[in-house]
Amino acid sequence: MTNTNNVVANNLKKRYRKEKIFAGFGLLSVAFAAFCLLFLLIDITGKGIGALTTTTIALEVTFDPDYLGIEMPLDGKLASQALLRSGDYLAVLRSAIYQRLEVSKRKDRRAAASLWSIGAEYELRDYLLENPQQLGQTVALPLLADDEVDTYLKHYYDTGEVYGRVGEQRQSWIDQLKVSGEAKTVFNQRFFTNGDSREPELAGIRGALMGSALTLVITLFLSFPIGVAAALYLEEFAPKNRWTAMLEININNLAAVPSIVFGLLGVAVFIAFFNMPRSIPLVGGLVLTLMTLPTVIIASRAAIKSVPPSIREAALGMGASKTQVVMHHVLPLAMPGMLTGLVLGMAQALGETAPLLMIGMVAFIVDIPQTFTDPAAVLPVQIFLWADSPERAFTERTSGAIIVLLVVLVVMNAFGVWARRKLERRW
Repeated sequence: MTNTNNVVANNLKKRYRKEKIFAGFGLLSVAFAAFCLLFLLIDITGKGIGALTTTTIALEVTFDPDYLGIEMPLDGKLASQALLRSGDYLAVLRSAIYQRLEVSKRKDRRAAASLWSIGAEYELRDYLLENPQQLGQTVALPLLADDEVDTYLKHYYDTGEVYGRVGEQRQSWIDQLKVSGEAKTVFNQRFFTNGDSREPELAGIRGALMGSALTLVITLFLSFPIGVAAALYLEEFAPKNRWTAMLEININNLAAVPSIVFGLLGVAVFIAFFNMPRSIPLVGGLVLTLMTLPTVIIASRAAIKSVPPSIREAALGMGASKTQVVMHHVLPLAMPGMLTGLVLGMAQALGETAPLLMIGMVAFIVDIPQTFTDPAAVLPVQIFLWADSPERAFTERTSGAIIVLLVVLVVMNAFGVWARRKLERRW
């Protein structure tokens, strides 16, 4: 009897030891996954936080009509907007730069002018259009610096390292402007208000955000009603035969199809057959609808199955028709689960790149799209384009756009969780 007790005790110790080892491996796996996620977030945040700031350099600019190539209005009248718009603001900008840095040689002038962004002349134009009374006056304005200047001040100024792409001459000017307080780091509102640009300091994500929003609107208003209707039919009305079984299998298989296949389908059907334009949110939304439909249908069917049969039986017992049972009882109770599937599908659509590349949404689009038929890019494609750019400043913009994309995804998922808890009922 004693030997039997010892054997049982030893076996229990082995079992408990194995359970602890298994639990330890599980905890280690969770810790490793959390570490990788934390490392990724820290790396992206560290690289992308610089996109939220930019450098401006104050400059005293004289809006000389002779340099602008326009005539001063007589009798104290203000110049017309058309006249001010036609001025040569580049000449005014260069004159102010040469005077401030006291340069005369042609080589030095070219280097001095490159400290400011090519968008600085348009800033001068916009300022004078808003303040026409400043024509002929001298005004101190903070103008956008070149991306190389911004990179130097963010990463090399305090370290004392030489940034080769700036050069010694320009570096001495930048240091002088920084010490005098003329070069300042400010919040980069252009990152959120501008469209794409070849120049990193002018590039923004507004165009891509609008393109993503327009594309997701199409996806939302097509995938949700179609997906819910298909799920209701398959669960509540469709006869159980080999045809519906084959349809269910195909829906499950479509959920595992690579997204680029849907892009090829969009090219073949919407662009080649229906002759729809490339690179528009309407086509992008149709393609993403095809891609997200399986996810929405599967999640909606699972939500419908979770409704207790007693609900249906009670409604039928009270004399309700099949349609009334589904629309008045089953659908409202299954809606929280359906919304969860919708959020998952929309999050998947928001992060997709491959199918949109196939339909031409990889084009360089500067203008902000306003309608569903305007050429547009989307945020993941914008990230893809910037990541392939050679300029170092685009690294910050890429990581900054990733941060914005992650924030949008977190907000969407948080809304899904909130809506589910708000509408969910427990039995």
